[in-house]
Amino acid sequence: MRLVLAALVALSLGACVEVQTAVDNTARTAAKGVITETLATRFPQVPKKLITPFTDCIIDNSSALEVREYARAAVIGVDDTTVATVRGVLARPETAQCLQSRALSSGLV
Repeated sequence: MRLVLAALVALSLGACVEVQTAVDNTARTAAKGVITETLATRFPQVPKKLITPFTDCIIDNSSALEVREYARAAVIGVDDTTVATVRGVLARPETAQCLQSRALSSGLV
């Protein structure tokens, strides 16, 4: 009986991980659109050719709560909170390193 219960728990946890991964991927996809829009409309200093690398670096360096903010903005629209969140992530040293690396490796700089 314990073996059956342990197997059911393991299967349930495996399903939870799959569901969480699917939710995370969906949120990140929505977030990419929001970040792209935010960069294009609120950060005119970002060259158009660098918007995609900037977007990827911002997503990669955002916490789960920040990704949730982007997903919220995908539903209700970009606002000052969204802009502040993007600005905060851009200010991180890890994000700056990512930006530099992606821009150089893609030959965009």
